[in-house]
Amino acid sequence: QVQLVESGGGLVQAGGSLRLSCAASGRTFSTYAMGWFRRAPGKEREFVAGQRWSDVTTSYADDVKGRFTISRDNAKNTMYLQMNSLKAEDTAVYYCATDPYGDSRLRSVAYWGQGTQVTVSS
Repeated sequence: QVQLVESGGGLVQAGGSLRLSCAASGRTFSTYAMGWFRRAPGKEREFVAGQRWSDVTTSYADDVKGRFTISRDNAKNTMYLQMNSLKAEDTAVYYCATDPYGDSRLRSVAYWGQGTQVTVSS
């Protein structure tokens, strides 16, 4: 069992920055990938960014490349999503997730966090 707890969401103006955190506990993460999805109002949940735990292979959705950066603190079992140059269309609930096969695009999610709201005002 893996528990994921997100934090760091909030309200920010367009052009601003936020950093999301995802603290993981439970099973070892050496074979996992972790990352982020988001669900905007009226839309389906979509992949944002992911990273393989073992070798930092990283993937990003096209519309966040160059603006978002995923990173981690191994000692704290915590993954971060630094979001810069935020746009109104980044408004969504952001979910942390793990993939047990180490797929940095998180195509086989095993565990989800509860989500954290990010609202970008224009």
